Amino acid sequence: MAKEKKEKKTLKTKIEQAKIHVIATFNNTLASATDSAGNVIAWETTGSVGFKGTRKSTPFAATTTIEKLVRKIQEMGVKTTDVYIKGPGPGRDAALRAIRASGLKMNLIADITPIPHNGSRPKKKRRV
Repeated sequence: MAKEKKEKKTLKTKIEQAKIHVIATFNNTLASATDSAGNVIAWETTGSVGFKGTRKSTPFAATTTIEKLVRKIQEMGVKTTDVYIKGPGPGRDAALRAIRASGLKMNLIADITPIPHNGSRPKKKRRV
């Protein structure tokens, strides 16, 4: 008897609205799309698209990553999105431009970069 290959089950549900979370660090850009309940439906990083090393931290790599993510979620039927951007990296603006160019309707653009309201304790004063 030959072993039968198990087919991967894929859930093909139509999702109208999604949330896109973009994390732009100085070295990488990560993007994930979630449904309204917060369950991840698709994700991409600059490394998974094929960039390595210092090329991962370029705006072009971020644009390519977002374009691939948007193609994935448009196949699922997504028409409108909320965009949440976190981090100071070079992929911030490139990600927004790529989403805008893809034709998805953006209801919300939110910057959720964590900002300290008081910060850590300063170093003690230098005594000479």
